[in-house]
Amino acid sequence: MDIPQNIRIKEYNYPLPDERIAKFPLAERDRSKLLVYNQGDIAEHRFTDLPALLPEGSLLVMNNTRVIQARLFFHKETGARVEILVLEPLAPREYQENFARRGQTMWHCMVGGLKKWKQGPLMAKVRIDGRDILVTAEKGLSSQSSEQTRIVSEGANAGIPVSFTWDERYTWSEVLEAMGELPIPPYLNRKTEESDKQTYQTVYSKIEGSVAAPTAGLHFTEQVLNEIDRRGIEREEVTLHVGAGTFRPVKSEDIGHHDMHTEHIAVQRRTIKQLIKHGGHAIAVGTTSVRTLESLYWMGRQLRTRAASDCSGKDEPLHVSQWEPYDTAPCEKEVETLSALQALLDYMDCHGLDVLHASTQIIIAPGYEYRIVERIITNFHQPQSTLLLLVSAFVGDDWKRIYRYALEHDFRFLSYGDSSLLVPRKCVTPTEAGDDKNS
Repeated sequence: MDIPQNIRIKEYNYPLPDERIAKFPLAERDRSKLLVYNQGDIAEHRFTDLPALLPEGSLLVMNNTRVIQARLFFHKETGARVEILVLEPLAPREYQENFARRGQTMWHCMVGGLKKWKQGPLMAKVRIDGRDILVTAEKGLSSQSSEQTRIVSEGANAGIPVSFTWDERYTWSEVLEAMGELPIPPYLNRKTEESDKQTYQTVYSKIEGSVAAPTAGLHFTEQVLNEIDRRGIEREEVTLHVGAGTFRPVKSEDIGHHDMHTEHIAVQRRTIKQLIKHGGHAIAVGTTSVRTLESLYWMGRQLRTRAASDCSGKDEPLHVSQWEPYDTAPCEKEVETLSALQALLDYMDCHGLDVLHASTQIIIAPGYEYRIVERIITNFHQPQSTLLLLVSAFVGDDWKRIYRYALEHDFRFLSYGDSSLLVPRKCVTPTEAGDDKNS
C-alpha cells in the first residue's frame, strides 16, 4: 500500500466562500440536493431520490450515535466564566454507565479559558424538577481516581480530566440535559438555538455520546427510510461517538505530522454477520460509518494474522492505530475481507460478546485501499481536512470535479449543507480479479 505521510495538505484546498456554508438546515431534511458521482459521471438529484439510486439487496450502514449537550458553563468565585466541553468519560469509562451515575463523575474535557482556571472549584446552578442544585467542577484527579483518569496530553486528544459533583438524586444524564448546550460546529459562527436540539440529531440517533453529529445522516427522514426498506435494501447501525477532533484542522504541511483523534466504536454481532452475508460490502452513511467499517477489517486482520486468541483469558481491547493500514510489510500475506470479518465473529463468540467495543485512530487518505465500503453518502467537507482526504482516497482526483460542480451549481456545504452519493470508478487489477474488493 502507498505511504501517504508525505501528502501535502495544501493540495486538498478549494475556495469556500462563507455564504456557501449552510448556517441552518432546510425546513424539510430530505429536500436537500443530492450530487451523484457514479464512476466519473456527475448528476444532480434530490435526497428523496436516494432509495431508487441504491442497488436492491445492498446493505446500508449508518451511525446511530446521539449528540449530547456537552458544552457546560461554569463560573469562578470572581465571576469569570469558564466553558467546559465534555469529550470522553473517564470514571466510569463506559458511556451508558457514566450517564447513569449519580452524584459524581469524571470526564476528559477541553476547557475554554483554561488560563482563568488556575485552581479551586468552579460552580454552576441548575434547575431540575423545580429544584435549584449546585454542580461543581474540579480540575485534575479526585480521591476516587485511578491511573485511567490521568491527564491525557498526547496529540489530538489533548485535554484535562475534570471531576463533576452534584445532588445524588439526579443522574449525570439529567444534569447534562438541564445545564448543557448542544455543541454545534464552530464554523457556523452562531450560537446554538433551540431548534438545533432537533435538527442537529439524526432521526435514528439512539446511543448518547457524541459531541458532533454524523451529519450525512441528517438528510434522512422516516419516509426515506421506509422507501429504502420497501426496495429491499437492508439497514444496519453501528455506533461511533464523534469527538471534537473531527473539527480539528490539519495544521502541519504534510499529514505525516497530523495526529488523528481516537474514537470509540460499538458494533453488534448481527451487523458483522450481515456484512459477511453481503460479501463484505456495504454502503456507508457518512465518514464516521466509513471509519467504523474499514476499522473492522483491520481489527479482523490483527486477529487473523496473530496467534489464536486464548478463550480462557481476556485479550487486549482492539484498536486501529493511525498508520496501521499503511505499515503492512510487502511480503506479508493479504487477508481477505470475509476472512477478517469471520475472525471478528470468532473473537466475539470466543469471549461471549454480543457487542464489539473497540477504538480507532484510522486516517484514510489517498493510497488507502477500501476493503468494505463500496459507496459513500456524505456531505461536502471543509478544505484541507482529513474528511476531504477520505473522499479523495475513494474517488481519486475527481474530488476536484465533484466540489467544483457543487460550487458552480449552488450546493450548500458542511454540516447543514447538501449531500452526495459517491460510487468510485471500478479499478480491478489482475491480482484482484475475482476478489471484487474494489467494486
